[in-house]
Amino acid sequence: MNEATAFIPPHALNTAVLFLVFNRLDTTRQVFEAIRQAKPPRLYVAADGARTNKEGEADKAQAVRDYIMQNVDWECEVKTMFRERNLGCKMAVSGAIDWFFENEEMGIILEDDCLPSQSFFWFCEELLERYKDDMRIGHIAGYNHFPGRVTDSTYFYFLVPGIWGWASWSNRWCKYNVHIEDSSREISMVATRFSNANLSKCWVDIFKKIGTVDTWDYQWLYALLKNGFLTIRPSLNLVSNIGLGEGATHTVTKNVDISNNKGVEIDCTCFIKPNAFILDVEEENIFYKVRMRRSIIVKLSSSLKKFILNQIRNIRNF
Repeated sequence: MNEATAFIPPHALNTAVLFLVFNRLDTTRQVFEAIRQAKPPRLYVAADGARTNKEGEADKAQAVRDYIMQNVDWECEVKTMFRERNLGCKMAVSGAIDWFFENEEMGIILEDDCLPSQSFFWFCEELLERYKDDMRIGHIAGYNHFPGRVTDSTYFYFLVPGIWGWASWSNRWCKYNVHIEDSSREISMVATRFSNANLSKCWVDIFKKIGTVDTWDYQWLYALLKNGFLTIRPSLNLVSNIGLGEGATHTVTKNVDISNNKGVEIDCTCFIKPNAFILDVEEENIFYKVRMRRSIIVKLSSSLKKFILNQIRNIRNF
């Protein structure tokens, strides 16, 4: 599938958008501008509270909220969830998505560092409508980590959801639990949905450590796997992550593969379905290799940073 040279919306957007923000005005402005161009009829804005141990964060968080509220200049119903105290990524984000799907049957979710192309919105809307009664599909992703493969279809089916710009339905999200309380045996059984045994083992290890990590997205993957849902991923990448590196909550190491993966426009008037309703196993194997490579890079970067800090301490104590 080839990218479009320019994007012309096929019709006015009808789908609600949840915008998850915090304290980064620079990235928030860029993502908000994309939302502003798309003009969703309903905009939900959720913001976690500032951390009391971070000097100046309260002002930064308030600046983000003020900017959004002062710049909604299209016909739009705006709802807000502005938290007074900091809940952290796990509870603030999962709680915001709960709130969103309590009010919407289906919708699009964007974080403040996920910059979408315009066609992303209509890609999600088309597939939300197309698959709303097909309970084999639980998630629609806008981000494709490795879009270099040649394919004739607009999208493909995968297991790993991808949360850098996505969409879903309330009757799928209701299966979500922010706490994974299943036994080790149950977790291992869920992970056998992956045909790649190494990838399966990788996710088992992650799922068992969920309680020690301040995140919400691994639990969503677990819910999708456990309930037999598949993810739709675009054959071309529609979202660019602009928040890597300094200021990021989790992805603090800037990865060239990811940061160079820009969102493109596609033709949303002609969707080409995959030839068969089957998982893309080749994509799964590529995903495992890329994940392992990035894991090694992160570990090496962390080890090098610790080594340098130790050397600095030794020099100072000399």
